[in-house]
Amino acid sequence: MAISESLLEVTLTDITHGGEAVGRYEGKVVFVPYALPGERVRVRVAEARKRYIRAELVEVLEPSPQRVTPPCRHFGECGGCQWQHIAYEAQLTYKRQILRSQMTHLAALPEVSVAPVLGMDRPWNYRNHAQFSLDEEGGLGYLAARSHRVVPIEECFLLHPFLEDILAALSLELPTLTRLTLRAGVNTGDLMVIFETEEDEIPELEVDFPASFVWLSSAGIPVTLIGRDYIQEEVAGQRFRLSANSFFQVNTEQTEHLIRLVAEGLAPMGDETLLDMYCGVGTFGLALADRVRAVIGMEENPWAIQDARVNAEGCSNATFLQGRVEDILPGLERVVQLAVLDPPRTGIAPEALQALIKLAPQRVAYVSCDPASLARDLKTLAEAGYAVRNVWPVDMFPQTYHVECVVRLERKYPQHTSLPE
Repeated sequence: MAISESLLEVTLTDITHGGEAVGRYEGKVVFVPYALPGERVRVRVAEARKRYIRAELVEVLEPSPQRVTPPCRHFGECGGCQWQHIAYEAQLTYKRQILRSQMTHLAALPEVSVAPVLGMDRPWNYRNHAQFSLDEEGGLGYLAARSHRVVPIEECFLLHPFLEDILAALSLELPTLTRLTLRAGVNTGDLMVIFETEEDEIPELEVDFPASFVWLSSAGIPVTLIGRDYIQEEVAGQRFRLSANSFFQVNTEQTEHLIRLVAEGLAPMGDETLLDMYCGVGTFGLALADRVRAVIGMEENPWAIQDARVNAEGCSNATFLQGRVEDILPGLERVVQLAVLDPPRTGIAPEALQALIKLAPQRVAYVSCDPASLARDLKTLAEAGYAVRNVWPVDMFPQTYHVECVVRLERKYPQHTSLPE
């Protein structure tokens, strides 16, 4: 019988950045979601390639002691979580293991030490931002893993209670609705509901709930229906305005730790200029503005940069520039001693990375949500004369394979000196 038609028994030995457990069968690598290293499992082949097999878990023959019962009835069908079946301490161990592997094999930095992952005391109900699609019957749901199919959701153990309250209060009668986004200021109590519809026709609403309601046109233009076009959140003693289209970390509690680690990594002395690349609403730059001489923020999103400028009111040493970092940074004519960057999952644009290397800040804090793109960029920075001093992982996304981290880099040579041949 061909492998593609078979049920296979596999012993799993490792876990990947994508969250799947890994084993081997007849020389081929086998990827199995919802399984753990150390387990022997029966799987059904979903995809057979020359060098690897993607399989579906059918039965756990020998379970790992780290396996737990997922509390959510949707786990395994909904694509929002991948690791609810893994005990939380083991999740943290696996995330550290994955980072170590990426540092060794992709970044070619086997000597770099990865700190233990900073977890949460209660790794549930942390999301301050959630996006729902609609199924064919108009029910709210999340996309299934590796699919555009919508899985209707009756509960979600990751939502902050503020978002659960909004869901319980909403009674939707919008036949053209295609997507619904909920946002909350965890430390302020501000709430926002964002609608997207099939047609560019502003919906009419009747609500009796203390939240702002915003409609997004097909061009992404926000229109305020009720309340304000932004919420506010407070982190590290700083209040931030967040518009409907602006990015902010989904885990407010852990964001406090990100800011603390960025400050520790940069160790500002008070007289430096700080470059904040991919600055969003100014989260890192403004949190450090009172510890440096000047802050220069760069961000492509026009709504986020407007928020950053509002957030900087009363802060005379912060400047925010709107545009792609790779377009702005090469023309920056300033001496910059410190840099913080929080790029998208794909990492730094190559042109922006080369411009940063040319600028040669003495210390850099790289905030990343993707170990693979982080490792690629760290390899380039190491080759350009930067030493990776610390890798501090923070668990921003419990019950998933995703891991955020702050990396502290220091230039080995004085600023603006040539590297040795």
